[in-house]
Amino acid sequence: MVTLKLKKSPAPPEPGMGQRAPVRGHAAARKRPTLAEAQAARQEAAARRDAAPPEGDERPARPPRESLDRPRGTAPGRGGPRRDADGPGERRRPDHAGGPGERPSRPTGPTGPSQPSRPRQEAAPPEREGRPPAYRDPRPPSRPAPRPAAPVPAQPQSQPQSRAQAPTATPARPTAEGERLSKRMTALGLASRREADEWIEAGWVRVDGKLAVLGQRVGPDVQISIDPAAHREQAQRVTILLHKPIGYVSGQAEDGYEPAAVLVRRETRWAEDREPRPWHPGHGRGLAPAGRLDIDSTGLLVLTQDGRIAKQLIGDDSQVEKEYLVRVRYGRATEEQPRLPDADLALLQHGLSLDGVQLRPAKVSWANEDQLRFVLREGRKRQIRRMCEAVGLEVLGLKRVRIGSVVLGHLPPGQWRYLRRDEFFA
Repeated sequence: MVTLKLKKSPAPPEPGMGQRAPVRGHAAARKRPTLAEAQAARQEAAARRDAAPPEGDERPARPPRESLDRPRGTAPGRGGPRRDADGPGERRRPDHAGGPGERPSRPTGPTGPSQPSRPRQEAAPPEREGRPPAYRDPRPPSRPAPRPAAPVPAQPQSQPQSRAQAPTATPARPTAEGERLSKRMTALGLASRREADEWIEAGWVRVDGKLAVLGQRVGPDVQISIDPAAHREQAQRVTILLHKPIGYVSGQAEDGYEPAAVLVRRETRWAEDREPRPWHPGHGRGLAPAGRLDIDSTGLLVLTQDGRIAKQLIGDDSQVEKEYLVRVRYGRATEEQPRLPDADLALLQHGLSLDGVQLRPAKVSWANEDQLRFVLREGRKRQIRRMCEAVGLEVLGLKRVRIGSVVLGHLPPGQWRYLRRDEFFA
């Protein structure tokens, strides 16, 4: 048996409404509002928005928007409502949500058979409150013409531009030919080179009645005069006679050994010193040795602050004698020749050379059986010890007992005394 179901034909469309598109899928179960219902709902929502603007929005309420030629909520070319129209279960796009940021929709085609189509319009961008619409000049902005630079006046070349670039004025040095003044004063025995430069700088030296300058050169016939103040200053400098013991060096400290100048103190002054000069701490400063003594040697050592005395004793042209007592042992002794031959003794007196330089004549004689007396007019480094080694003698002890006319005497080792005013080395 077959059952037949009759299908009801659809109702004719309402006047003014186009043919509705068939609904497919799950949306078929929804109830679509009619055009009149959709328009009424839209107008009601627009009235609510215009009547009550959102909180904080100071813009004036927008008047109800006039509908366009086609009813709002209808799709182009269709009679039914649009899919984005307000209604239950429908999705709303942000640009149709209403409110201040709502963007007006524009028609894209005919809205129905009874409504004519309108040309497409471009929506103008929303303007900000309180700011007039921006106007841009299509012409490029004009820039002001640059002002010509002011001419810089040329400066004369002879005038320096700044103090830093100005040449420093240096005193002109004497260009006269001749001998240096300080060297001439040293040759005349007036002062040492250092003292002469100090006196010239202090203004104590005159050449032919005119004040001398440092670095001045003089001829052979000039007259040099010294201010008495220079002689008084020079007289205040002292010369010390020290009996140097073994274990002290003459000059600067070396190899852990102290210089002999450290022995010049108040408490080490010889009690029998006949010089009435009182001790002053400045007398122990600036003392220079005028002649060396080896660390293994003892005897008279001269320490002075006077450059004239230093030049007199150790200058290249010094003629001051220095006497030594040397205890020796003959290393080549035999039964036939137990002592130093006379020929070797004569060789010590003259004929030896050290470092390729001929030695000056010396006075060498026997003081006793094992001790020689040397009298020299020069003082090379370790000269006596090297002379003795050249003839087979071994030096066991060396002591300096005299320099010029100044003798060591009874001065004990490690003590000192002043050079008296009546004592002279030459």
